[in-house]
Amino acid sequence: MEKIADVVIIGGGIIGTSIAAFLSEKRVGSIVLLEKGLLGEGSTSRCAGGIRCQFTTPINIQFSLKSIEIFRNFKEIFGIDPEFHQSGYLFLATTHEESEGLRAGVKLQRSFKLNVESLSRNDIKERWPFIHTGDLLGGTFCAQDGYAGPYEVLRGYVQKARDNGVRIYENKEVVGTLTRSGRVQGVKLANGGTISTPIVVDAAGPYAGVVAEMAGISLPIQPLKRQLYTTPPFDKLPEEIPLTIDLHVGWYIRREGKGLLISGPQSEDYGFSLKTDFEGREFAAVHGMYRIPVLSQSTLARGWAGLYAITPDNHAIIGMHPDLDGFIIAGGFSGHGFQHSPATGIVISELISEGQTSTLKVHSLSADRFIKGNLNREILTAFRD
Repeated sequence: MEKIADVVIIGGGIIGTSIAAFLSEKRVGSIVLLEKGLLGEGSTSRCAGGIRCQFTTPINIQFSLKSIEIFRNFKEIFGIDPEFHQSGYLFLATTHEESEGLRAGVKLQRSFKLNVESLSRNDIKERWPFIHTGDLLGGTFCAQDGYAGPYEVLRGYVQKARDNGVRIYENKEVVGTLTRSGRVQGVKLANGGTISTPIVVDAAGPYAGVVAEMAGISLPIQPLKRQLYTTPPFDKLPEEIPLTIDLHVGWYIRREGKGLLISGPQSEDYGFSLKTDFEGREFAAVHGMYRIPVLSQSTLARGWAGLYAITPDNHAIIGMHPDLDGFIIAGGFSGHGFQHSPATGIVISELISEGQTSTLKVHSLSADRFIKGNLNREILTAFRD
């Protein structure tokens, strides 16, 4: 293994590999990516693959627009079909607060020239008659939204990075960051080896806070368990349905092949546990049968748990840490890492190669915003998909 590198990326999930792929197109010297397990085996392999523009802050919408541009052209850029289904996102509101929040969000989204529809209860009932609408006040729909395959996207990033000379190592755990006089000097590996480097990128997903602590930095990133379930093939619903979100309870559903993918609860179960539980399964079933009654004719075939990387304002932390020169953070995506991975790879590659970002301005995602009180504010209670 290399003893010296120009850039070391910690984390071989969707964010780390995206950064490796886009950075490899720049002239920055040698790049090494280190993954403590297997590539993509963490949150990437356990995510729902959702991609949406219906956010309620400008920075998240901008990240979505840039990322969707890449997803649409992914096969041409990376040589692999990401299986991007633009079947839309349908948000459902049952309270006045949710309805008002959606309406305010539409105003912002349309300012970015997004074709987001405000829907009445009757609109929803007419277009998607399988949905129980008796308690709904309305909703919103954007046909530009959808979902893609996390495995396919990861393969594309990894292939591009390797083709461009990035050295990618699995089962190589970083246990320390070497620093001197306020700047990065290298990383220490679990086997006792070291790699000298002036730039370390913390792209460790739910472990990003742990990696930062190794460098003497405190980041407000916490791991939060989420649960997902799938059904066997189910033909009682159309072949294509929007990714449908019941905002009031945080439940959602989309197609997964010929079956369905259904969410468990939006829990507050912080920690690194990956156990599924009866309560999560019950939540998926009960809320599914309530919102889409025909689901009573299906079953939940299997389930799994994954981890979100949560920040206090449910927005990512992106950029150089102000207290440690050479330590770059790309974490805390709060459930939006997969869908924002293309834009993240682009802006981090610009930051490293050019010293600043030109595609998107990311000052609102800086690590010191929590100390300064400059938090990003969602109009709605943050929904994590």
